[in-house]
Amino acid sequence: MSTFTYHRPTTLREAWRLIAAHPGAVLLAGGTDLLVRIRAREVRPPAIVSLRRIPALTGVTTEPGGGMRIGAATPVADLLRNAAVVRRYPLLAQALRVMASPQIRNVATLGGNLCNASPCADSAPPLLAYEARVVLERPRGRRELPLEAFFLGPGETALRSGEILTAVRLPAPPPGARVLFHKQRRVHLDLALASVAVLLRFRGSTCRRARFAAGSVGPTPLRLHEVERRLEGRAVTPELAAEAGAIAARSVSPIDDLRATAAWRRTVVEVRVRRAILELAGVETAGGAS
Repeated sequence: MSTFTYHRPTTLREAWRLIAAHPGAVLLAGGTDLLVRIRAREVRPPAIVSLRRIPALTGVTTEPGGGMRIGAATPVADLLRNAAVVRRYPLLAQALRVMASPQIRNVATLGGNLCNASPCADSAPPLLAYEARVVLERPRGRRELPLEAFFLGPGETALRSGEILTAVRLPAPPPGARVLFHKQRRVHLDLALASVAVLLRFRGSTCRRARFAAGSVGPTPLRLHEVERRLEGRAVTPELAAEAGAIAARSVSPIDDLRATAAWRRTVVEVRVRRAILELAGVETAGGAS
């Protein structure tokens, strides 16, 4: 393992000072990805600045208007133990429950999962479906971005030099929304081969709001806007669900790799989107299958 200095600031101001004093320093939140990469000599930082002891970066608070602010360094396990998070944002809870192992969830943080910018990040699709925003701060100020604009490519984010992702902000959840998260994987604890997050709200049989997002099927986690537009304002039928599934498959750009083919991933997205729509709408197909 390469040699580096390790720093544990207790305030954001101190963290920024350390970043400025150590060019090339990397930030550590949970470390579940970074430490593995250091051991494999994929990265050799001169310094590590840990964010674990900064109180401003942890915890969950309710915001005016009914939204929620989640500190970026909050461990995933803490979110699953938070009754308000699980009750108000069940789609996120569904995804976090199937993220890695309990041991990793005890250490991994929400912000770290996003900053890795992996196409298969489990937290990204549900947060996209909830239209989350990220708070990015540096000494000269702060800015907010829709999460959708945060991901630029595999391992690449919109973070500027000196910026720290400090929080994830979720708007108030739509009342009465029905949600479903599906993660396709080879074996238990595996990374997602494809994942789909679905949020639907109905008035009678008509879909009034539709939010779809997918992971592991493109260079970044992505919203499926065309699918959303196709569903909203229409009554769900098996034919409409099949059409939406086909649109979803056309909207993604997966790759062939050692774990799965692009064609197979497209099929997973198509089938899971179609089935999710039917299940959440309570529509049965011929023979009672959905």
